[in-house]
Amino acid sequence: MNYVGIDISKEKFDVAISENESYKHYVFTNDTIGFKQLIKLLNKSKHWCIMEASGPYYQKLAMFLHANEIELSVVNPLVIRRFCQMRLMKAKTDKKDAIMIAEYGKTEQPKAWIADQVHHLELKQMQAFLDQLDKSRTNYIRQLEAFSQSPNMHKAVKKGLSKMIKTVEAQIQEIEDKMEEIIRQYHNEMFEQIKSIPGVGKKTSLLLVVISAGFTKFENAKQLCSYVGLSPRIFESGSSVKGKVKICKMGMSKVRAKLYVCSWSAIKYNKACKDLYTRIVEKGKPKQVALIAVANKLLKQAFVLATRKEFYRETSFC
Repeated sequence: MNYVGIDISKEKFDVAISENESYKHYVFTNDTIGFKQLIKLLNKSKHWCIMEASGPYYQKLAMFLHANEIELSVVNPLVIRRFCQMRLMKAKTDKKDAIMIAEYGKTEQPKAWIADQVHHLELKQMQAFLDQLDKSRTNYIRQLEAFSQSPNMHKAVKKGLSKMIKTVEAQIQEIEDKMEEIIRQYHNEMFEQIKSIPGVGKKTSLLLVVISAGFTKFENAKQLCSYVGLSPRIFESGSSVKGKVKICKMGMSKVRAKLYVCSWSAIKYNKACKDLYTRIVEKGKPKQVALIAVANKLLKQAFVLATRKEFYRETSFC
């Protein structure tokens, strides 16, 4: 089997095809013309493609390869980055990235990629749009607050910004309603099972179903936590904390933020989370560390319930 590393960006993608102990390097445009040129080089019985899940850029090529029966794997960029660090690779070029992606495939032999169902792709698009709307709303609110400090704020500015905030909020509500409608159509029971966890609300449950494609993208809870980036990094010795508490910044910040907020409620109403929080705090650790651990616990509980198709029971997590 010859492994093919693909480093993809908005305009182009670099390809490294393994042949014996060396690699041949190619560059193609990230469009149908480039896809067809790549296909001409590949033999579906001899080549296995590996690419990173690089935002929206990889999806069309992945679908094209899948439709042409080319085996491929789509890997979390964080995994490739750690692999490069282990290989002590410092120089970064698109060509070398493609080679290292192929090397990862040859060494680790990741599982075959399964194409998302249409409704999962729609949910991802809506979530991305929702994230942009959230940012716009925040910016408009901050502008209105800043201008409000001026003694000479014009009525037209205030009226315009207020109108924009209401418009964006209406769009957010419309998208959230549509996302819930789709999730209830395809994953209603799973959605309710996650929502049954004390501390986890509707919006967080919805978001977890979306980012995990209905909990089909991960083999275990550890993989999901790694993907979200919810792994506390505590630098300490004994009970003495030597530095600030750090949570892995790689991953999905919005999901982490929502789970962190959920942890505040979970330490009151979720017994397993309450016990975990108390145990960590009693050891002299900062409360932030304990809350991060609780957020991690909530994510693991969600994975267990979704994959076992069960509703929350206190005895399941004691």
